[in-house]
Amino acid sequence: MPMNKEYEPLFTEWKIRDLTIKNRIVLAPMGGTCLFGWMEPNHFDKEAAKLLKKIADNNCGLIIPGIAPVRDVLGRRWLYQNKKKFEQLAEFMDQVHATGAKLFIQMTAGFGRSMALSDTLALLAKNKPLHYLAKPVIDPEYLTAAPSVSPNRWADDVTAREITKKEIDEIVYAFAETSRLCKEAGVDGVEVHAVHEGYLLDQFTLKYCNQRTDEYGGSFENRYRFAVEIVQAIKAACGEDYPVSLRYSVESKTKGFREGAMPGEDYIEVGRDMEESEKAAKYLQDAGYDMLNCDNGTYDAWYWAHPPQYMPLNCNLEDVTHIKKFVDIPVLCAGRMQPEAGAKAVKNGDIDAMVVGRQFLADPTWVTKLMRGHEEDIRPCICCHAACFNLSKHEGTGNDQDFNDSLNMCRCAINPVSMNSKHYRLKKTKNPKKVAVIGGGIGGMEVARILSIRGHEPTIYEKSDELGGIFIAAAAPDFKENDKKLIEWYKRQIKKRGIPVKFNTEVKDIKDIDADEYVVATGAEANHIPIPGADEYAMDACDYLLEKQQVGDNVVIIGGGLTGCEMALDLFRKGKKPVIVEMKNDLMAVPNLCLANSSYLRDCFKTNNVPVYLESGVKEIGKDYVIVEEKNKKLTKVKADSVIMSVGYHSMPVAEKGRHVHLIGDAKKVGNLRSVIWGAWDVAMKI
Repeated sequence: MPMNKEYEPLFTEWKIRDLTIKNRIVLAPMGGTCLFGWMEPNHFDKEAAKLLKKIADNNCGLIIPGIAPVRDVLGRRWLYQNKKKFEQLAEFMDQVHATGAKLFIQMTAGFGRSMALSDTLALLAKNKPLHYLAKPVIDPEYLTAAPSVSPNRWADDVTAREITKKEIDEIVYAFAETSRLCKEAGVDGVEVHAVHEGYLLDQFTLKYCNQRTDEYGGSFENRYRFAVEIVQAIKAACGEDYPVSLRYSVESKTKGFREGAMPGEDYIEVGRDMEESEKAAKYLQDAGYDMLNCDNGTYDAWYWAHPPQYMPLNCNLEDVTHIKKFVDIPVLCAGRMQPEAGAKAVKNGDIDAMVVGRQFLADPTWVTKLMRGHEEDIRPCICCHAACFNLSKHEGTGNDQDFNDSLNMCRCAINPVSMNSKHYRLKKTKNPKKVAVIGGGIGGMEVARILSIRGHEPTIYEKSDELGGIFIAAAAPDFKENDKKLIEWYKRQIKKRGIPVKFNTEVKDIKDIDADEYVVATGAEANHIPIPGADEYAMDACDYLLEKQQVGDNVVIIGGGLTGCEMALDLFRKGKKPVIVEMKNDLMAVPNLCLANSSYLRDCFKTNNVPVYLESGVKEIGKDYVIVEEKNKKLTKVKADSVIMSVGYHSMPVAEKGRHVHLIGDAKKVGNLRSVIWGAWDVAMKI
């Protein structure tokens, strides 16, 4: 099948200085895909190289791996000090160039106040004796050093110290020396990270972060001096013709510390507004930068740079298109970019290339499929951040992310192989078995798919007349368009592989089925709280999402977890008046839920005055009201035409785990899509 003609502008050549790129699709740099490792001491990272090589093999034009700190997070060694990895990098560059792709190395000056401190790291930062002992291994005081004394984005009671002039000089030298070594290794260019997203270099440019009184603070020129010195040093070391890109946020979209601006909101910008950005883009070009790799936002408005599904498609394109008018160098755009919009923008000269990140984790082959006209076979990214970047925070915590996830960024919830191929790999079975899969939700479909690929004979038994399970309800809101696409992708894979599906077949006893192995994927059922009036006047979340019951204008949601908050957003966008009642001290107060996703919802409710009762419970539900008991024991009567119960789920396996019986997904333990899909692989690889 031929490629859709509207995509043709994406497959034209373009140039960065004298460097020719074969097409207009660029891999966005994502923390974790760095060729030099992530948090661990720098080295040549074979796992990242494996993913990047697959992306190169599948027709990506320009590859930009994730950030490489110019000084190690652990061990504090400078990136240029380990020469062996550059020899390995040179060999890898030969492999990349053989595919026709080009590759830039992205380096970062650091994190500043945006460094994601866990509670443990926050303790080290605050406790001088502990900090002294840990300093040779990890130095949170150095890692969080900012232009000026300022609050850390993650840890409530940690203040960043002011970075010194000596430290600035060391960082500038490190950029230049590392760039020189990259050039010698055959790397096509480098990218400076970043006047972007509120990282250290960006903090210098932003007035609300930079209160310095030396040559790096105050005036426009002083605030951008650090970024200028870096590109000048790189050019001096590598020559004027060596391409240097800059990761750049057109606007900060920030209202203050820990407070972002909603799309379309009328607000006062405390960071870089468009007027300054017009000047800054030209100034940075004239300083020596050869390309601007653009989006928007800061860590205080993180959902612009890491947009969840709640953000509009192509959310940064309008601003990036505007800024291109003020420079002569290539301008790229990232942020939920879609091929249709990217191709149109390239054709119109609005941007030079589209930048895509997480979709490459979900499906590294998606560009090839696009070129061959097989769009329906592209496994869609659902913007969940559940494995690629699940740094999380809620009231009273620092970064509440599992340590294993901190060490292993850029894995993928729906594609376990990405950055995780040592654990998740497919091997043909030498002993094919008949496997009964009880339940046709995402977990059931995934385990059946992997079993089939391995050579087993799975059959799915589904009690309804449709595949998808509870994920059908989860995908119901309008902003869950990619969730819906994922269900359709799974249905297509099951059909393509010829996996039998027994619809309208409820299995009550697995002994009724003749099989060698049994996989129980029957999911979970909603919890209920014994509140007076609940049985008569409250509905479950699925009843609302699947439109089994209609709601009125005033809707009280009991439970402020992710599901409850997403329903509140859905109701708000439909013109309803949602109210959230949550017993914890914050909404979505769970670990491993990305702050980009949760902060969007919190900021949305705050900006739009959606009532939220925290540390509160519901004492009674009536025909048109609920009685809320607040933290101070005050009872408040809240108008409620409808009440939705969203207080979690409990597992509902139809059989217990045994020698030939395997439980996956919510039937084993209630979790998220990542735990469902990864658990399906864990079982499918062992059978």
